[in-house]
Amino acid sequence: MCGTRPELIKLAPLIRLLGQAATVVYTGQHYDTAMYHRIRRDIGCTGRFHELAVGGARRGAQLGAAVAAVDGLLAQHPTRAVVVQGDTTSALAGALAANANEVPLVHVEAGLRSYDRAMPEEHNRVAIDHLADLCCAPTPLNRTNLLAEGVPDERIAITGNTVVEALVAALPGREEEDVVLAAHELRPDGYVLATVHRPENVDDPANLETILRELLRLPLPVVLPLHPRTAKRVEGFNLGGLLAGLRVVEPQAYPAFLALARHAAVVVSDSGGIQEEVSVLKRPVVVVRRSTERPEIEGTFGTLVAPGAGVRAEVLRWLDDVPGHRERLERIPSPYGTGSPSTRIAAALRRLVGDERVLSPERVLVPPPASRPRGSRVPHSNSSS
Repeated sequence: MCGTRPELIKLAPLIRLLGQAATVVYTGQHYDTAMYHRIRRDIGCTGRFHELAVGGARRGAQLGAAVAAVDGLLAQHPTRAVVVQGDTTSALAGALAANANEVPLVHVEAGLRSYDRAMPEEHNRVAIDHLADLCCAPTPLNRTNLLAEGVPDERIAITGNTVVEALVAALPGREEEDVVLAAHELRPDGYVLATVHRPENVDDPANLETILRELLRLPLPVVLPLHPRTAKRVEGFNLGGLLAGLRVVEPQAYPAFLALARHAAVVVSDSGGIQEEVSVLKRPVVVVRRSTERPEIEGTFGTLVAPGAGVRAEVLRWLDDVPGHRERLERIPSPYGTGSPSTRIAAALRRLVGDERVLSPERVLVPPPASRPRGSRVPHSNSSS
């Protein structure tokens, strides 16, 4: 079950592994036609694929529509388990629909916590974890978070994060990277890569203006793949003039974006996924947010700063010795694991449903038909948080 580009990317290794056992449900929470078709082609799903098209509405209406749509699918298609990833509206919708239909729920990327109740995703991830029959925690810290909230240890598996294998599979070769950099007239270590899209940053005109001005003050060219939400806010707040001094580009295909990130002197971003990706690419990131649910990288690959003068100051700290920082980061292992987290998730999924055939041409709704084992159903709740 997925609805955003990052979810599709992160679930792709598991979807490919499950093959015909997987039924993919794509809500269309975020929809970019070209990007969607490119990612779907890369996934190569051989099972069923359902598109729900629930995007374009306010969050509450979107959640209600997605729950109703997934509920209808589960009523029509007997399902062994529902797999959701992350903390989006789509993930919460899949969790609620699975619970209502008494279908086992698997939460990939469980146990992340920012402890910031102003972050909508925090409510989503907490609710999903407590509904889930299997919490696939990327790191030991995530497991600790779940145990502290009373989630039983037998419902938790430390798997690593599928972003590790998704990134390795998508990473272009050196010649392809050279083409990407040449297309933007860039040289390795000679630019800053920036992304900004979170509501706390772009829906607040003062924060958005501050971030753009901080980027303009940097001594290196700043490449800014412009998120559609950000573009809309820049226009609405009459901040278009601030883009003139930045190298604004269209949102990039995942391999091209990885090429840009891999050779940037430093990345500036409010993205959660990028915080994970830099730990594999061995690049530093300045995280422009109030809080983060990925503290594993703080003090190593990244630093957290609020919008303001601290953004430029922190970037300059990373720019003081780019080769030295790069050499140091190369020696630090990613906290999100190595190898194939999707294989570990699939093994835990087999144990949950008690059937080895989930990896054969039968079917899982990724969502994934046997009933939940007697007594293991999560009690229904009238509360989503």
